Amino acid sequence: MPEGPEIRRAADMLEAAVQGKPLTDVWFAPPQLTDFAPGLVGQRIEQIETRGKALLTHFSGGLTLYSHNQLYGVWRVVNAGETPQTNRVLRVKLQTTDKAILLYSASDIAILTAEQLAQHPFLQRLGPDVLNMTLTAAQVKERLLSPRFRRRRFSGLLLDQAFLAGLGNYLRVEILWHCALAPQHSAAELDDAQLDVLAQALLDIPRLSWQTRGTVDENKHHGALFRFRVFHRAGEMCERCGGIIEKTTLSSRPFYWCPGCQR
Repeated sequence: MPEGPEIRRAADMLEAAVQGKPLTDVWFAPPQLTDFAPGLVGQRIEQIETRGKALLTHFSGGLTLYSHNQLYGVWRVVNAGETPQTNRVLRVKLQTTDKAILLYSASDIAILTAEQLAQHPFLQRLGPDVLNMTLTAAQVKERLLSPRFRRRRFSGLLLDQAFLAGLGNYLRVEILWHCALAPQHSAAELDDAQLDVLAQALLDIPRLSWQTRGTVDENKHHGALFRFRVFHRAGEMCERCGGIIEKTTLSSRPFYWCPGCQR
């Protein structure tokens, strides 16, 4: 399942295609949304916000399209009037004079007022989003040490969207390796220096993945600015200590780590 960086890159792609342009055609498949379509024609998409794995498409008239891709949903950008050949079921079309963004196969879709958005049950359960650039390491450290989270093992905590939204399995793996921490630890067991390193990594690694994953820098030894150090590398040598990376299952998800240096 895509994690926060992948969802944010999808939102960036959608914004680049349609943000700020008047909508010329709006179509919704869910019957409860069809009455909203005529009123959205002529409005502009002001922002496409991500909160964890949810997308919030904010219209200039004050309404917001909430969508969550879950396992099968996917957004596509096409030229205006284009109908892609696909077996997927179209759920939403938002079209401008030159481009259209299409949502396929998603089932969790709603049009919300500002008041409804503030009270949405899924969004209310989310913690701060790691890709919200106003979130600081000091705030993350405070959250780590809060009574609610300080004794939670990292193996489960770093998958819990109520702690920090936008994290997921590959980020859990890479963050803990970066910090040289074993997954059974909790924040309550760390010293102040370790907490500082972890709090910063919880922001830096997802943001690096969002901004540079797949981007190659020829001046760097390994090329890719973001790459997996341990994820999906079971049996390979750890580049930090030379130990062998192992795979196990933690919180029902595959977990990769180096027992030689993650203490």
